[in-house]
Amino acid sequence: MILWFGWYGFNPGSTLSAIDFVGINRVATNTTLAACAGGLSAMLYAYRYARKWDIGFTVNGLLGGLVAITCPCYWVSPTGSIFIGAVAGIVVCLAVDALEWFRIDDPVGAFPVHGACGIWGTLSLGLFAAGKYGATGPTGPDNSAPLTGLFYGGGLKVLEAQAIGSGLTIIATLTLALIVMYAVDKLGLLRLSEDGELYGIDLCEHGISAYPEYVISSLAAPSGTPKDITGPRI
Repeated sequence: MILWFGWYGFNPGSTLSAIDFVGINRVATNTTLAACAGGLSAMLYAYRYARKWDIGFTVNGLLGGLVAITCPCYWVSPTGSIFIGAVAGIVVCLAVDALEWFRIDDPVGAFPVHGACGIWGTLSLGLFAAGKYGATGPTGPDNSAPLTGLFYGGGLKVLEAQAIGSGLTIIATLTLALIVMYAVDKLGLLRLSEDGELYGIDLCEHGISAYPEYVISSLAAPSGTPKDITGPRI
């Protein structure tokens, strides 16, 4: 909810001009609709798992809608933003399933929300750009050369540009991240020890409980709580 509130400074602020009243209002509206659509579609899609309203999927779907609409928020219509957000909510669920199938640990859903929905949002501009809005700047909007997506009769030009940009970003980011993580792994700093995992990374690495409202004792640990991880037991 805090992130959602902050998004109204990020997206409308990206117009770079307080004079662009229509653009700011459109961006704020699209941001709201995409977030709502993402939360609802993720909630409904995830309901099939356990026949319960999963708060984790719902909130991540909401965030996925916010991430997806960030790129196209200025150039799409409110109707387009609803579709973009709704698809983002389902993308979050599918990406979580994919990571679990590949046995990749992502407990907070960072890649499904920011990675998968970010890619979808980037591509969605090439599909949903309404053909009415052009550039924005410090002196206001310039709609003399509007962006038009595939679904509005603009062909593949914008979609191709977005796909190339997104692909290059993925390649550059993945390559650099793998190099850095491989180096950190070789230094023996990437993974926590098994005892540290049992004890809890918050206590092992930071010496303080991340969830102080829960009582932590040796009885709660599968193999007992090691005494030599952080010194005296709290």
